[in-house]
Order: sequence, then structure tokens, then C-alpha cells
Amino acid sequence: MLTLGFAVSPRGTFSENENRYLAELPELSWENLQSGQFMSDISTYLSDHFLFRDFFMGLKTQAELLAGRKEINGVYIADDGYLIEHYEKPVNTEKIGEILENFSQKIAEMEKTEDRRLELRLMLVPTASLILEDLLPDDAPMYSQAETIRQLWERSGIQPVSCEEFLRTAKEKGQIYYRLDHHWTTFGAYAGYLAFCRDRGFAPVSLEELQAETVTEDFRGTVYSKVNDYTRIGDRIVIYVNPQDRLTVEYMDTGETSDSLYNLEYLEQKDKYSLFLDNLHSLITITNETAETERELVLLKDSYANSLVPFLTHHYRRIYVFDTRSYRKGPSAFIKEHPEVTDILILYNMGTLDSDLGIRAIY
Repeated sequence: MLTLGFAVSPRGTFSENENRYLAELPELSWENLQSGQFMSDISTYLSDHFLFRDFFMGLKTQAELLAGRKEINGVYIADDGYLIEHYEKPVNTEKIGEILENFSQKIAEMEKTEDRRLELRLMLVPTASLILEDLLPDDAPMYSQAETIRQLWERSGIQPVSCEEFLRTAKEKGQIYYRLDHHWTTFGAYAGYLAFCRDRGFAPVSLEELQAETVTEDFRGTVYSKVNDYTRIGDRIVIYVNPQDRLTVEYMDTGETSDSLYNLEYLEQKDKYSLFLDNLHSLITITNETAETERELVLLKDSYANSLVPFLTHHYRRIYVFDTRSYRKGPSAFIKEHPEVTDILILYNMGTLDSDLGIRAIY
């Protein structure tokens, strides 16, 4: 019956639960049959398109939990309802440090030849496995994120912005990481914002001055999809709006313009975190008519920064937000062509940094 169901069931191309494209039916050829690649690819295809796949994956998870498993698919079953990804020992630290150093040298040369001052900063955000390490199973092995961060700061030569202290303080007051996703919450992002303000000498806007709105209480993110524990209660997503801001948000790749940093249409999808800055765009230009300064910021980042940007807008007349994976011209060329740029912030999280393609496109 399952074989018949598989044969007649429609083939999806994208798994919303796992937020990834499913394997395509491999093409049969003598070469890939002889090499064994065809059998490997067909096995992946059948696994991806198995009838009632999500249901059976959930049953498998429940059986493993009943058996006392504390780690499933690289995710620890932690205390207080958290699913926390294992932090693997990185292999590209030296290479990434070299890339960051080269970028820093380009900026220094630009300052020298053009007689301008650019405030370059590097914020490397630790993940839940470091800040919430007390919630992990007792025997959970974990390579030191703090050591990797230190190595990258030293190798890059860029002025660091450390947010670890602020995150550890904030976790005593509220939830700083989602329980079922790898991102920090907006409250966690606010802790990162406070660290940045201390470094730059800005007076931070207090949360009491902002308008908070809970837009969903049913967010099940990336780590939920790895574990498939359907008994888990979803996370709350809170957004903040500064009533003093007058924003114009321009998306270079689509030509669209908005007055909001949030696209709430994503609340109808599983990938609800993408409501921040409308997911991924090669370049977003944010102009705030009521900013407290005339300064302009270039932000080179991963998705962690998307929930931090709403706090930064108060301090900058204009923020240029780059996804360097799809922005082909290069941010250093952009900075050179825009002498009004005063600040540069590089922000990446440690959980995905080692394999992030964007960090390799910073030049």
C-alpha cells in the first residue's frame, strides 16, 4: 500500500517544515551508475519523498525521546523546553580571519588615500549553546565558541564588539534565544544593540520607549525541523517599533519600497523569522528622516542582524544592509563610491559562520 501511495502521490519540491528544497529525481547514466552516485542519489530522493514522511519522522522522534535520547540530529534536548544545536569545531577559522583582515586593510587604505574616518566594528554573536550552556545535558561535548571568537578578533585586527556579557545579563530578565529556532529573539537582539551602543557611545533607546507587539505565538523554526517533536509548543515573536522613526525602506533587487521593517505576510508561513527585513535581499537601504545623527552605516551580516536593525535605525540617517552572497559588486567598492558612509558593522552568528558563503564575499 505504501509503495502504491508513493507511486501515485504528487512530488513536492520544497519542504516547508525543513525549509529546504527536496532532492530531485536523479538522471540515470552509465557513469553515475558505475560510480555508485546514482544509487546514493536515488536513496536520498526516496527518503525525501517518502509518503507521510513528516508523520513518520515525528513518530521516530517520540520513540527516541521515550528511550531517553538527549541528542537527535545534532540537536540537544535541553532543559526548559529548549532544543539547542551542537556547536561543531570549526575548520575555516584561519581562512575567515584572513578574509576579515583583508577587508580591514582595504578600509584602512581607503581612509588613508581619501582622508576619511570609517568606524569599522566586528560583532560575532555566540549561540545558545554557549550562553545557555547550563541547560544542556550534563555530558554534552561542546567546542569553545569563545575561543573561536577570540581567534577571529585577533586575526582580523578589527575592533570587536562583544555582546556575551550583555546576553548573559539579559537571560536573567527574559528569553534571549528561541526555544525551537537557532536565532536570538528580539530581546536577545536588543542585548546585542546595547553592546553596540556602549561601543559607539550612543545613548540606547529603552524598550519602554518602543511599541511592542506579539505577532505570533506559534513559531517553530530550524531546530524544531531537525528534531520533529510535534509535542513542542511554538515560540512567541515580538516586534518593536520606534514611534519617533520615519522610515523609507528600499529593496534594490525587487525595486519595492516600504515604510516598515517587517513583512507580516511571513506569519502565514513556517519560516516566520523572515518577517524581519522581508527575509533576504542583496541590498536594502533604510532612511530615517528623524534619526538623531547624520551618520550612515554599512551593515554586512547574516540573518541574526535582521532583528537588530530596528533598534539601530534611531541612530543613523541611513543604513545600507548587505547580503554579500547575492550582492556582486562588493561592499568595499560601494563604500568607496559613497563618501557619506561613516560606520561599518560586520555581524555574524557563530552557529553558521564556519560555512556561511556571505562572509567569504566580503571584499
